[in-house]
Amino acid sequence: MKSLLILLSMALLLVACNQTPKPNLYQQLGEEAGITALTDHLLHQIEHDPLIVHHFRDTDIPRFRRLLIEQLCELSGGPCVYSGATMEESHTGLNLNTRDFDRLVNHLISAMQQQGIPYGAQNQLLALLAPMYPEVIGR
Repeated sequence: MKSLLILLSMALLLVACNQTPKPNLYQQLGEEAGITALTDHLLHQIEHDPLIVHHFRDTDIPRFRRLLIEQLCELSGGPCVYSGATMEESHTGLNLNTRDFDRLVNHLISAMQQQGIPYGAQNQLLALLAPMYPEVIGR
């Protein structure tokens, strides 16, 4: 009986040791290269959306791109540090409404699907971004 318990314990330890850790969100997004490609897909979609592109008319797009990459990298657990303004500060005066926000989220989802990002990772990223809604709308 004692040797059976020892064998079972050893088997459980071997199974536990063979478990590879699940990639974190940053890794699931493709790390820096994946987040950069995701950002570029998103910017392309914004550029071709006449209903929201006007909100970016006076935006320094290269700076915006860099800051969005930083933000997504940091939010997803990557090594980046976001160096931009708060969401509230950067959206004040834009008077964005729910429709604008929803269109951007839909473009982000589309970009993630184009990148082949797993649905679980998409949902994780959206859950991290969702609390920013009140900091963006109606400012």
